[in-house]
Amino acid sequence: MVLEHLHQMKRIDFTLNPDFSVASIEGWNRIISDLQQEKPIQYILGEAWFYGLPFKVNEYTLIPRPETEELVEWILESRKPESEMMLYQGELRSAFSILDIGTGTGCIPISLKVNLPEAEVFAIDVSEEALKVANENAQQNNAQVHFTQADILLVEDLKKLSAVNDLLPTKLDVIVSNPPYVRNLEKTEIRKNVLDYEPHLALFVEDNDPLVFYRKIAELAIESLKPNGLLFFEINQYLGKETIEMLKQLGYQNIELRKDLMGNDRMIKAKIKDEMKF
Repeated sequence: MVLEHLHQMKRIDFTLNPDFSVASIEGWNRIISDLQQEKPIQYILGEAWFYGLPFKVNEYTLIPRPETEELVEWILESRKPESEMMLYQGELRSAFSILDIGTGTGCIPISLKVNLPEAEVFAIDVSEEALKVANENAQQNNAQVHFTQADILLVEDLKKLSAVNDLLPTKLDVIVSNPPYVRNLEKTEIRKNVLDYEPHLALFVEDNDPLVFYRKIAELAIESLKPNGLLFFEINQYLGKETIEMLKQLGYQNIELRKDLMGNDRMIKAKIKDEMKF
């Protein structure tokens, strides 16, 4: 991986050229020094792969995780085929719309757009620097995703964001979020390379209200999802029951909790009822 990055060569090239010698000693020394400081290799190379696609990463963005790939896969599984398109307010609902809240690198919406080219995909993040990275990633992967800067905790109604981004529909088929969910008390469980290098803004929440983002997003989604629309969350593995209970209290139905490949509670899907009003 490092050789490919430094020399812009494919792995097969090194096999075909057994006498290859490292030309950039300075580059190697820098990488070795960074690795000794436990800097993640993705930050050293400035790139991470997610759902088969390359994504730029830097200090303003989390490194995309395999668990989040499972969340993307679940959303794709839940997409109804075109033959099952529903009538919405008397009109054929052909535009499948998705909003990702707290997008970071844009890995979720970009992967969804690449695999659902007919979908209209939107994304929000509080960080302007992260949105710059997300925009670059969308361009790199030829994915048309519409990005908007907003602090979701200060948003009173997602419809108001339509005034900022006039392409954002007032009703959506899917809202997905992988918000900050690690409690400060759990920092002792976090690896040093994560604590030292990944943005804490995207990782941690206060111990006294760890579901603050989930509650806010779920409340907004009630008014913003189409009938039978779906809400997807990546969650704290220790707070699955609490997250489900919060969604039940808000009136969501068909709430499903899934474990990740490591066996941890990690993802939730919930459906909005036709008559739900918050």
